[in-house]
Amino acid sequence: MTAKIMKVLAVSLALWSAAEAAHAESPPPLPLSLDQAITRGLDRNLSALLAKTRVDEAEGTRERRVANYLPHLRLETPFAWQTRNLRAQGITLPNAPAVVGPFTSYDFRIYADQNILDLQSYHAIKAAEEEQKARQLDYRDVRGQVIRQVAVQYINAAYAEARVATARSRVETSEVLEKLAADQRAAGVADGLDVLRAQVQLANDRQYLLVTRNNAELARLSLARGVGLDLGTPIALTDALAFKKLEGPQIAQAVQAALEIRPDYRSLHSQRASLEEQMKASRSRYLPRIVLSGNYGTSGQEMGKLDPSGMIQVNLVMNLFDHDRKGERMELDSRLKRNDEQIADLKLGVEQDIREALLNLNSATDQVLTARQGLTLAEKELQYASDRFKNGIANNIEVVTAQDALARARDNELNALAQHVEAKIALARALGDTEKAYRLFLGIESHEDMNR
Repeated sequence: MTAKIMKVLAVSLALWSAAEAAHAESPPPLPLSLDQAITRGLDRNLSALLAKTRVDEAEGTRERRVANYLPHLRLETPFAWQTRNLRAQGITLPNAPAVVGPFTSYDFRIYADQNILDLQSYHAIKAAEEEQKARQLDYRDVRGQVIRQVAVQYINAAYAEARVATARSRVETSEVLEKLAADQRAAGVADGLDVLRAQVQLANDRQYLLVTRNNAELARLSLARGVGLDLGTPIALTDALAFKKLEGPQIAQAVQAALEIRPDYRSLHSQRASLEEQMKASRSRYLPRIVLSGNYGTSGQEMGKLDPSGMIQVNLVMNLFDHDRKGERMELDSRLKRNDEQIADLKLGVEQDIREALLNLNSATDQVLTARQGLTLAEKELQYASDRFKNGIANNIEVVTAQDALARARDNELNALAQHVEAKIALARALGDTEKAYRLFLGIESHEDMNR
């Protein structure tokens, strides 16, 4: 028996030592504010990284189009060992063989081409420039999406963390009330059912605390991936849910301003400008091109006897029949029509986004104020119910009911606070200049700071 006890003690001591060592080796939590999370997300989020590569790709496409208007140089140095069939070329000489040779030839030559007039290439360059603008605007739009995504992940994590604190407070309250029920029973004021009811409530609250802790860990895990952190890195959120009232702009003015700066809307216009340039390039396929070309080098049959020679010429190139242009025009016409439909739809979408964001912002503001009133009343209700039970006026059914009401009131407040912050981010996204607006709306920067 003693040996078994010693073995159990040894195992317990080993487990305790391992737990202490793991706790000692774990890194300290990384402090992370909402602004820091968004900054990390913009630098490391996959969507933003992919959008940046599309900007670089568009720049490469523009460079290739520009290359058509730059000089083209090439060096050729052919060395030939050959025979010639004179008869096959229509040359017949008396007493001469049909095939002559073999003989060698050397040629060292530089060739150059320069487009002087090429409207098709010119409009292709303009189309690539507009396409590059569209990709840059798409990149700004994706950054706005990342800001909202990371902000929502941070808000969810802060909300989950606040619910853990609320659940822990519920457990502490239930422990006090469970002890009170036991004391009341010992004093003969309450019966065993009151004690059992208090114990059931305490068990439920402890179960709820476990659930909220797990949800908080899941929310932090999602946030870590969203901002590019190692998933094993512990995070300490430094910004708690707080209420800072924001007056929304006038709808008409907000819509007008958003149409001027919304990157997704401006991107469609840049895409349309690119398509128009492509149409001009397509029409230019039947216009003449003027190309300046030439070459200079040395040639001969022996390396020691190479003579210089060269040529310069101006070519006028003009397509007479090119049926492919008809299919190209049909493709571009359909793309322009599709682009016009997208612009018209997104114009309505911009107004819808702003109206929805303002409705959600006003509703969340009212919900926060109402939830705080409800929380104050629920705290008073629990206090009154506890006093009545303590004085033997009523059983603890009223206490349990008041506990549930207080829990709902606290959760309503947290939910309203989270919705209010999310509505601010949604409004910043709807207005267009997300990277500046979210700092102002969340109180990270003031108007004075942004104007500096």
